[in-house]
Amino acid sequence: MEQYYGICRVAVAPLRTEPSDRAEIASQLLFGDHVEIIAKTEKWWQVRNAYDGYEGWMDFKQLAEVSLEEFVRNHNCKHLAPAEMGNVITDTQGSKYYISPGSNLPSFDDGYCSVGDEKYEVLFNPIELPVSGAVDVIDTALFFQNVSYLWGGKNLFGMDCSGFVQVVFKLHGIQLNRDAWQQAEQGTTVDFLPEVKPGDMAFFDNEDGRIIHVGIMLNAKDIIHASGKVRIDPMDNQGIYNAELGRYSHKLRIIKRYS
Repeated sequence: MEQYYGICRVAVAPLRTEPSDRAEIASQLLFGDHVEIIAKTEKWWQVRNAYDGYEGWMDFKQLAEVSLEEFVRNHNCKHLAPAEMGNVITDTQGSKYYISPGSNLPSFDDGYCSVGDEKYEVLFNPIELPVSGAVDVIDTALFFQNVSYLWGGKNLFGMDCSGFVQVVFKLHGIQLNRDAWQQAEQGTTVDFLPEVKPGDMAFFDNEDGRIIHVGIMLNAKDIIHASGKVRIDPMDNQGIYNAELGRYSHKLRIIKRYS
């Protein structure tokens, strides 16, 4: 069977659990994310995100088909939209796209990137991986403070907990899986809370022992995470304490380090 590949050509595209506009949004593709096309219907394509292996259904009009060669080449995309407001690109007709931090800029060269057959002028200075140490993970995480919580979200107008940390670490050249429980299987374990370094990630479980939440440690006592919005809360060996609620909101399971 012939294999097909695609690349996201809009700023943000929902990745749904079923081929329907009413289906749950499980994740999102950002501009320049490339995918393997698994199945096609009249309107919907089932895809697998090459970055994290996440699968879902999307409106085919939000993708441009690409060759296998271009699909493979995009595995090594080294230029990203930075953690800044106003990341604008324009197509050949002059139409503007406002793309979110962490978006890929495929085949970037001399101020232009390409998605399929379309060429875009990049009107900002992209990040080039690997990133220098001038800006650390904490600075990047703080940029997203107060972004609203959105299940499946990965952009400036809505993020879930694992989408937040995935984008932050992508901007520093560290590739994380999509869901919190998958991310908890990566990295190395930090055994004790006092040993925490800024940028370590803490994971939290439910009553059944299933990991359901993740955040980035600012230090051994504070965490930034997406819960209602991207926020900073105190944390101890029990977990995250939400002062607004007057109780612990998340129970600590494990802490991991990725650098």
